[in-house]
Amino acid sequence: MHLFNELTNYQQPSEEGYYGQYGGAYIPEMLYSNVETLKNQYLQIMDDPAFKAEVAALLKDYVGRPTPLFYAERLSAEIGAKIYLKREDLCHTGAHKINNTIGQIILAQRLGKKKIIAETGAGQHGVATATVCALKGMECVVYMGEKDIERQAPNVARMKMLGATVVPAKSGSKTLKDATNEAIRAWINEPDTTHYIIGSVVGPHPYPDMVARFQSVISAEMRTQLEAVTGSQLPTHVVACVGGGSNAAGAFYHYLDNEKVQLVAVEAAGLGVNTDKTAATTARGTEGVIHASRTILMQTDDGQIVEPHSISAGLDYPGIGPIHAHLFKSGRGTFANATDDEAMQAGFELGRLEGIIPAIETAHALAYLKKTTFKKDDVVVVNLSGRGDKDLTTYIKYFDQQKNK
Repeated sequence: MHLFNELTNYQQPSEEGYYGQYGGAYIPEMLYSNVETLKNQYLQIMDDPAFKAEVAALLKDYVGRPTPLFYAERLSAEIGAKIYLKREDLCHTGAHKINNTIGQIILAQRLGKKKIIAETGAGQHGVATATVCALKGMECVVYMGEKDIERQAPNVARMKMLGATVVPAKSGSKTLKDATNEAIRAWINEPDTTHYIIGSVVGPHPYPDMVARFQSVISAEMRTQLEAVTGSQLPTHVVACVGGGSNAAGAFYHYLDNEKVQLVAVEAAGLGVNTDKTAATTARGTEGVIHASRTILMQTDDGQIVEPHSISAGLDYPGIGPIHAHLFKSGRGTFANATDDEAMQAGFELGRLEGIIPAIETAHALAYLKKTTFKKDDVVVVNLSGRGDKDLTTYIKYFDQQKNK
């Protein structure tokens, strides 16, 4: 039976942090006090007028919100629909991640924490965390996969310039999953003084809900901006890439309970969903627990996590946030995927058509536009989650290889 009709609100998890059957907090005893304190206080803190005012002021004057909603005229002609780009790439630090770190750093101060730790894949969340720690004068340690440190060198340099300590994760695939493991271990060792700023809608409750709320500014602005240019707050489609899923959660948030809007989450197919080099979780995954939350993840029959692959450092995560697992299971979300090649071509094309070089993560969402058929009056908003500066080396290397084939 279609679960959508049985639910009253897709935005809010249950008191225990479940979206349908996904979510919860599967945590070791040593983290119970920290997570419980956060769970008991986050909504009260976030509802405080002084907290709201401080966050709003920083989003406006420091981050540069609202971000533009740009009508991509040449891309629209190419696709055959009205394509709008929500320009999160124009946020300070170059991606949507700072929407969440601004909120969480102020929340951490309210909780009396002195030190911030974070995990990062593409480095955008690491940079956003290091940025707000510098702004607030707090110690910052960022865990990053050794492989990602190599392919995201500009962001590593930024984090260090901002005063953060970058710790390489040398286990497993040496990517985002392993960085998250290391960050959780560090948090277990210093639970009283440290706040862990998770960068996506993953991890134990209340993190998925908290991060989604901080990112929901994206779709709140989208509604107002769309009404101004189209006369309606509702697009026909909202398209976003999904690794853990924070940018998609933010872009979908204020449309979750309106079935007129098709929500499209685009995962990283890597070399193809039928290969062992993929990160397309919904195509290849099963239910299980990863990073203290029940969701859909890629795992073997005996529960060992399968190493994901994507040319994009921000999408090679073997699971998805529980809110997205629920959107997939219920049928409310449309889940698609794009290969490395499709994403790279889409990123290159946006540069040529609109003068915008997107992050490779974002390019996966753009690739979807050519994998489906739209009507000419469809209003499609693509969440342009990050800029491509950090990926120039990967872009150049890829296209050099294409020339030599």
